[in-house]
Amino acid sequence: MPDQEIPPTTEPPTLPAPTPSPVPNTIFRGPNGIRAGWRVLIFLALVAVIGIVFTIPFVLMRVLSKGGDQSLVAVSGLTPLGLSITEGALFVIPSIAALIMARIERRKYGQYGLPARFALRKDLWIGILAGFLSISSSLLGIFAFHGFHLTGLAIHGSTIVSATAAWGATFVIVGLAEEFSFRGYLQYTLTTGVGFWPTAILLSCLFGLAHKSNPGETRFGLFSVVLFGLLFCLFLCRTGNLWWAVGFHAGWDWGQTFFYGVPDSGIPPYHNLFGSTFNGPNWLTGGSVGPEASVFTPIVLGIVAILFTRIYRENRYQAP
Repeated sequence: MPDQEIPPTTEPPTLPAPTPSPVPNTIFRGPNGIRAGWRVLIFLALVAVIGIVFTIPFVLMRVLSKGGDQSLVAVSGLTPLGLSITEGALFVIPSIAALIMARIERRKYGQYGLPARFALRKDLWIGILAGFLSISSSLLGIFAFHGFHLTGLAIHGSTIVSATAAWGATFVIVGLAEEFSFRGYLQYTLTTGVGFWPTAILLSCLFGLAHKSNPGETRFGLFSVVLFGLLFCLFLCRTGNLWWAVGFHAGWDWGQTFFYGVPDSGIPPYHNLFGSTFNGPNWLTGGSVGPEASVFTPIVLGIVAILFTRIYRENRYQAP
């Protein structure tokens, strides 16, 4: 029986998969989801609610304390314990809010500036050393013009060891709190909306205003605080995270408040290692503010910025 040719089968043409229609842009949503401004408002609302929840126990303790005794809730401001509590809350509250926003935005918490894999690594320690050397340089400039002198040890014995450790841990908490509050979630989110440096300028000005209520603060002191904020943003831009800035912040404050025993933004030191005196005009010594309002502080910060950009040449900050 002769073989019969079987006609080739032709497969039906495959139709291209329908492309999903894009979500239309609205006042609330953009091409990348919820717009940056609304995300910031949601974040700030979360911070407010979480802050109220954190405050309720202290309010109840104050109300229930017998005879108006508030010793259970009263903590001195510039002490390791008092500063750790207040600054710790300033870090924990926005961190919880950022964790919630990370779930909403489907991101990792570390993208907001504090990746855990870099914690306690070289960026932090180099930043601490740089911060301590910077405040030392500023005071050295004042000393060269006979405006600053160390008067000797202010504490002795085992207190030196305990105070050194307590203030060291406290100022790391201060660095974490203030850097994440002003250059963490807010810097990341607003960068997606208006760009890195416009956001950096805005938040650095707000950083300065946040110090306005400090006792003895002056306009030049606030100007220096804004410069600090811009320098910290430079650290963030070039390293890609906040750990260098946290270290510098901690090293500067530790050297200023504990090691040299000079006022910090107008706040006098407590349990400091050395005693010190200032003598001269305010432009030299900083007056009631301390060395942060001295003319040498902007000079030192400018030198730090130049040296830093020559070592860290690449921008590593990533925000979509």
